[in-house]
Amino acid sequence: MAEKEMRNFALRDKDGNEIGIFTGKAPRQAALKAANRGHTDIKLREKGTKRMHIFTGERKQVKKPKGAPAWMPAKIWKPSVKKVGTEVLEGATSKVVVVKRNRT
Repeated sequence: MAEKEMRNFALRDKDGNEIGIFTGKAPRQAALKAANRGHTDIKLREKGTKRMHIFTGERKQVKKPKGAPAWMPAKIWKPSVKKVGTEVLEGATSKVVVVKRNRT
């Protein structure tokens, strides 16, 4: 099976400015990295495409796992994200089409 390549995702703030770049094989992996840095409303534009992935995220402080190395602190940050949907950006006018996921 062919190994997936790393992709770049630009994090956008609520004004649409790109404030960071996160790398991952999937959008969720990049969103987890953004959530671990404290971002909660996560909009990731996939570089090279017109697709934007939208997540909500948080991070919680939890006890370190059993079998963790001795140098690891007693409490660590654990990120979690939930995908809200995707948007497709159209042309230079940035027309937005929203596709929401409904999971029950």
